[in-house]
Amino acid sequence: MSTSTSTTTAVETERPTRTRTRGRRVLRVLAGAGVLLVVTAASIAFALRVTPERTVQAFGQTVSVGTAPPTWHLKGPGQAVLFGQTIPTQVDFVGPVRPQLTLTDISLNAQVAGLFSPGPHAPVAETLGSALASGWRWYFATEILFVALAAILLLGAVAGWRRYHGKKTVIVVAGGVLFVEAVNLALIGVTAFTAPGILRDVRSLDSLVGQTQIAPVAVQPGPPLAGVQAIVLGDSTAAGLGGPPLGHPTANDTACERSSIAFATVLARVNEWTVDNLACSGATIPEGIIGAQSEGGRTLPPQLSVAKRAPNAQAVIVSVGANDLQWNTLIRLCAAADSCDNRAVTAYFQRRLATFTRDYLGLLSQLGALPGNPTVVINQYYVPFDASQDCLAAMGLTADKVDSLLQDLQALNDVLSNGAQTFGYQTVQPDFTGHELCTDQSYVQGPTDPAPLHPNARGQLVIALADERALLGAP
Repeated sequence: MSTSTSTTTAVETERPTRTRTRGRRVLRVLAGAGVLLVVTAASIAFALRVTPERTVQAFGQTVSVGTAPPTWHLKGPGQAVLFGQTIPTQVDFVGPVRPQLTLTDISLNAQVAGLFSPGPHAPVAETLGSALASGWRWYFATEILFVALAAILLLGAVAGWRRYHGKKTVIVVAGGVLFVEAVNLALIGVTAFTAPGILRDVRSLDSLVGQTQIAPVAVQPGPPLAGVQAIVLGDSTAAGLGGPPLGHPTANDTACERSSIAFATVLARVNEWTVDNLACSGATIPEGIIGAQSEGGRTLPPQLSVAKRAPNAQAVIVSVGANDLQWNTLIRLCAAADSCDNRAVTAYFQRRLATFTRDYLGLLSQLGALPGNPTVVINQYYVPFDASQDCLAAMGLTADKVDSLLQDLQALNDVLSNGAQTFGYQTVQPDFTGHELCTDQSYVQGPTDPAPLHPNARGQLVIALADERALLGAP
């Protein structure tokens, strides 16, 4: 009886022990798996963050090839970074990690011009696609090395913490690295192997970013404008909207509301230059600069086509962007909304800015085809508001709303400046500091003036002086 009782007691004691042992083993396995997954996620995240972009060059272009932030979707567009703005690519890629292509520099010449539109430029286009594909392969080869490096360091730290030695440490680190790389390749391998083929088929920068293909602007028929020394292209700011009419206006001058205070007129008068002001109220890049514009009951030829009739022009000044973004509409939306940074207003602005960025790329490329290789100056927009001034509160523009509008204006100016820098053009931002709307001696037309928020005569003079300093090389 005692022997049976003793045996039963031993069995009953052994069962909980075995259960606890199995439980500990399961916990160790789960803990090990958890640590391995954390190491895997950390290694891949580290590699995607620190792997340097691969810079490739093709026919005067410089493009940095990297990765866009990972996504949970298995197929979709990559990213193109143009002039600081991130735009979805027109082409789709397979996998959660997709290419990001950043345009950093362009040196325009006859060969590079073929990259901005389709046509008989197959060798150039193939060079572009091949360079991008090569850059992508290099990027992922480097990413794999960084994943391995991060995994070795993290697994080595785990082995040291667990006090593993010798062969066991080698097994843990080697096996862990193999697992991490297997997961890395499973997640991004599809993209790594399919993206080069997709990139190789890219035939132009326009097609990559979804820009509507724009044929080169043809020269407007007519006699050469041989005596023109400088040309102004742009919108109502450059036209001098709100000022007195010109002394002997043409029909186009009247239709475009060009005035005698426009900075083009000031530059001509002060420097005794012959300046052809082609700017027109309401002009945008597609309708006005590189395309025809209907204004004041007339159909006006593209400003760029007229500019090509001036073979001796030494300078071209461009002021464009506000109409493309429908700036006046944005101000009205802001004034009517409870907040200017709500989703609706923000989405509206971002869509307009993305479209403008694509159009601006096309314009900048076509400016490089002007005869005589003139100096190109891109005007940024002046700052018309001061958030500390409260004279616009009655119109619904509180200080917070003005701050939001100023941020949007800065985003536009950043695109203008970055684009000019990418193409090697000059850029100018007139300084209206201390002379914004509602201040003493304001440079901006007020709410009761003929063209609210446009520069007045003093403001146009400041713009003219800024452009003159840029053209003459003054600091």
